[in-house]
Amino acid sequence: MIPSFKVDHTKLEPGLYVSRVDKWGMETATTFDIRVCKPNKDMMSPAVAHTIEHLMADYLRNDSPLSNSVLYFGPMGCLTGFYLILKGTWTSKLIKEMIVEAFKACSLSKTIPGASEVECGNYRLNDLKGAKELCDMFSVYLSTAGPDKLNYPD
Repeated sequence: MIPSFKVDHTKLEPGLYVSRVDKWGMETATTFDIRVCKPNKDMMSPAVAHTIEHLMADYLRNDSPLSNSVLYFGPMGCLTGFYLILKGTWTSKLIKEMIVEAFKACSLSKTIPGASEVECGNYRLNDLKGAKELCDMFSVYLSTAGPDKLNYPD
């Protein structure tokens, strides 16, 4: 069983968690669980998740201090959060403020990058208003989150 399935999702709250650290040869990648909804209680609509995927992937790769380390950003199938994979070894505490800033910046977006028929495989599945609201809410929430929202529950 993969490690994230061993996390008790009945105790999991929104937060920023290290899901796993993978090593191969001299390389390391850190996968973050950016949980924006309480599992089995709330979830994003597919349109909101898709829009945040576009907003955050673009921001993280182009405007963030993390840009040179971003390998992947995308939604979880359960629609309660996102995975961020960074090159190297990172901690939640180390990237917390950068993730807060990323969600804050996305909450101010006027357009959705890569959202035309030519650029996206499902360009009609977007909700900019809903995505901005969730990004704003999560940036405020994460900015005040303590250590219990940066480490998986026991």
